Amino acid sequence: MDSSIELDEEEKAFISDLFFEKMAPKLKKLNARIGAIPCDFAGNKYKNWLIHFRSLGDGFEVVDFEYDPEARPIDYPI
Repeated sequence: MDSSIELDEEEKAFISDLFFEKMAPKLKKLNARIGAIPCDFAGNKYKNWLIHFRSLGDGFEVVDFEYDPEARPIDYPI
């Protein structure tokens, strides 16, 4: 990975907050347990980033972020 393509801690926190606000409820309805989804929910600037998550108790935890120039938005059927 190109070392110039990185998220700083503030960006990771911003994306994580939106993940828990916007995406976690949808993922719960889909019975998701572990995975990676594109970060387009955080805005066009982050459309090529993936957020890796796994279940933790009744919710989720963010495990990692990954840059993927081939990332594509997902249409969640809920």
